[in-house]
Amino acid sequence: MCVEESNIEEVERSAKVQAYWEQLSCRFPAADRVFDECIKEAKALLSEKGVTVYIDNAHFLGKMGRGAEPLLVYLEETPSIAKIVGEDILPEIKDFCLFLSTNTNFKAIIPFLQSLAAVTRRLHSYEELHHYFDLIKKMMNDTTGSVHGHHKTFPSPGLPLLLEQAPRLLSQVSLEGFRNWIEYGVRYYKDHPERQKDYFSLQSPDAVAVMQRERHGTLLVDHERQLDLYLRGLWQDGDYLVPYSLAFDELRKPMPYFDHMGIRLPDVYDDLNGVSGINRYRAALAHIAAHRRWSSKMVVDNWSPFQRIAVALFEDCRVEYLAMQKFPGLRKLFLSLHPIPNEEALQRKNTSLINLRLALASRVILDPNFEVENKDINEFVARFFAVMEKGASSSSDMADIALSFIARTRRQTDASPNTYFENTEVDYRDDNRHLWIYIEQGDDEDTLFEHLEEQKQSEDVDALPPRHYHEWDYNSQTYRPDWVSVYEAVHPSGNVQVIENILEKHSVLAKRLKAILDALKPQQRVRIRYQEEGSELDLDVAIRSLIDLKSGSQPDMRINMSHKNDGRDIAVMLVVDLSQSLNEKAAGSMQTILELSQEAVSLLAWTIDKLGDKFAIGGFNSDTRHNVRYAHIKGFAECFDSSVKGRLAAMEAKYSTRMGAAMRHAAHYLEAQKADKKLMLVLTDGEPADIDVDDEQLLIQDTRQAVVELQQQGIYSYCINLDPKADEYVADIFGNHYTVIDHVDKLPEQLPKIFMSLTK
Repeated sequence: MCVEESNIEEVERSAKVQAYWEQLSCRFPAADRVFDECIKEAKALLSEKGVTVYIDNAHFLGKMGRGAEPLLVYLEETPSIAKIVGEDILPEIKDFCLFLSTNTNFKAIIPFLQSLAAVTRRLHSYEELHHYFDLIKKMMNDTTGSVHGHHKTFPSPGLPLLLEQAPRLLSQVSLEGFRNWIEYGVRYYKDHPERQKDYFSLQSPDAVAVMQRERHGTLLVDHERQLDLYLRGLWQDGDYLVPYSLAFDELRKPMPYFDHMGIRLPDVYDDLNGVSGINRYRAALAHIAAHRRWSSKMVVDNWSPFQRIAVALFEDCRVEYLAMQKFPGLRKLFLSLHPIPNEEALQRKNTSLINLRLALASRVILDPNFEVENKDINEFVARFFAVMEKGASSSSDMADIALSFIARTRRQTDASPNTYFENTEVDYRDDNRHLWIYIEQGDDEDTLFEHLEEQKQSEDVDALPPRHYHEWDYNSQTYRPDWVSVYEAVHPSGNVQVIENILEKHSVLAKRLKAILDALKPQQRVRIRYQEEGSELDLDVAIRSLIDLKSGSQPDMRINMSHKNDGRDIAVMLVVDLSQSLNEKAAGSMQTILELSQEAVSLLAWTIDKLGDKFAIGGFNSDTRHNVRYAHIKGFAECFDSSVKGRLAAMEAKYSTRMGAAMRHAAHYLEAQKADKKLMLVLTDGEPADIDVDDEQLLIQDTRQAVVELQQQGIYSYCINLDPKADEYVADIFGNHYTVIDHVDKLPEQLPKIFMSLTK
C-alpha cells in the first residue's frame, strides 16, 4: 500500500513538472537538460505562487530573442535570490532584463543575472537590491551615448564589466561606497570608452585607489553570524538581520527598527568616539533586544507627535536601565555612544528645544556622573527612578511620566521650525515603531516614522617608476586619487662654461649683492661636538677617550668637532617651470624667457650658496597627467659646483605646466629637511595648464589646493610670475604671496633680491 502511494505521489510530481515544462514552452535542449533540477530547487525554496511567477518570467526570457543563456542563468540563480529578499523580486528581475535588452545593452543581461545571486547575498535586503538596480540603470544611462550626434546609440562600454565586478566591490565597500565608485568612473571616463572599460573592470590604478578610498567601517554582512550569536547567547533572542543604506534618504536618515520581517540595521558602521563598528552594532542589538523583552504596545491615536517622542525616549531609558542591570558592562558602551547635551543651550530664544530637554533627561538617567541644574528635568528623572526602584515597571508607567513631562515643560517655541538638534540624537536607538498601535490611521502617522524604503609615456622618459599624486577636482570638491604620474630624473648635463659666463656677465650685480649678503649672513659660530668626522680635534673628548683606552675601557670615537653659523636655519626649494612657452622671446629683449630664467636661477643659486642656506633646484613640465616630468638640477646635499652648473646650462623648455603635481613632488623632498623655515619658490611664466584638460580652472584650483597642503606641512610657498597678465589668476592660487615681474629682462637682478627680502 505504501509503495502504491509512493508511486502515485511520484507520478503526480512528474505531472506537475511536465505541466511547468509546458508552461515554460521552451525548445532549447540545454534548458531541457537542467529543468528538472531547477524546478526541484524552485519548489523547495518558493511558494506555489512563486513557482508560477518564476516559470512565467523564464518563459518571457526564453522568447526574448537573446538565446538560451539568459534563460539558463535565470532558471539556476533566481530561486535562491527570491529566498533571500522575497518573491516580489522575480518580476523585477525580468523587467530589468527587458530594460537592458531594449536599451542596446543586451550583452549585459548575462553578467547581470550571473552576478545577481552573489550581489543579493551581500546586500541581503529587498530595499538595497532596489537601490542596486537604480545605480546600474543610472550608470547605464550616463554611459550609453550617440554616434556622431545621430539618434543611434552605442551600448555602455563599462556596464558588463561593472556587473561582473559588482560582487567583489560589494564585498569591500558599502552600497554608498559602491555608488561613489560608480559616479567617479562615470564622471571621469564617460567620454573615453577604453579607459571606462579599464576602470569598471578594476584594471586601472584609479579604480583600485577609489575602491580603497571608499573602504571604511564595519560591514553588517561580514559580521552577521557573529552578531546573531551575540543575540542568541546573551539575549536568547534571534532574528533575520536586514541591512539598509544610509546614503539614499537625504532628507530623513533612517534609523534601526524591527518588525515581522526582521531587525533592520545600517549596512555599515564607522568607528565612533573610540567605539568600534562591531560594538556599535552590539549596542543597537542590545537596545532592540531589550525592547523585544520588556516593552509592550500602546494605543497612541490621541497623542501628539511631541508626546510620542517623549514616551519613546523614557521607554528607551527604561529598557536600557533594565539591560544595564542584567549586563553591567553595557553602561560603558551606551555612554560612549550617547551624546553629551549642552544645558546652556536651553537659554536659546525662538528655537524648539524639546529634543534638547529630552536628551538631557536621557543622559542624566544613564550617567550617574552627569548633572543638570534644570529643576523640571531633575524632578522627572527622580520620578523615573522611583518607578524603577519598585521593581515592576512597565511601558505605561513611562507613558505617564512622559506625558506629564511634556505638559510641564512645553513651550510655545517648541512648535518653531528652527529645531535644536546638536548632541541630541542617540543613533544606536531604534525608531520605536513597534510601540505604537493606531486604531485610526492619521496623516502624521504615515510620515512621522517613515522609512526606507592613458596615453602612453613618451619614449624619452627615464625607466624609474613614477610617483603617483592625487589631484583636486574643484567641481566635485574631492581628490582624484593617484591621478597624476610624476617621473623624476637627474637633469642632463651641458657646458659648464655657459653658467660661468653668466656669472661673469653679472659680476657688477654680484658685487652689489655681496654687501647685502654680508649683512644677512649669520655672524655667530657655534661648535658641534662629539662628531666622528669634523674640521677640528675636540681635545677634551680626545683626552678622555685616550684615558679610557689606556684603562681598558671602550673609548668614545666621537673625538672631532665642526662649526656652523647660528641664527639662520632655512631650507629653500626652487621649482622652475620648463614649459614650451619659455622658448618665446622676452618683450624688449633679444633673449628668450628661458635664457633669462637660466641667468636668474644661476644668480640665485650663487646668492643662496654664499649665504650658506640649504637649497635644491628642480625643473618641471608635463605632457598630460600620465607624464609629468620633474628634473633634479641640484639636490640639498650637493654643492653649487660644476655638476650643478652643467645641469643649469642644459635647461630646455617643452610641453605644458601641470604645476600642482610638481609642487607636491618638490614638497616631498623639502618636507624631509630639518630647518626652522621651509620656503618653496616657484618661477613660472604662465598659469597651470595641460593638453588633456579643457577646463582652465581645474589646474588653477588644483595648484591652489597644493598651496594649502604645503602650508599645512609647514612649507611657505611663493610665486615669481613672468606673465604680465598674471594678476588675473595668480592671487587665486598664492594669495598675496607672489611677485609679478612685468619686465622679464630685469629677472636676473630681481630674483635674488626677492629671495633675500623673503629670508632676511
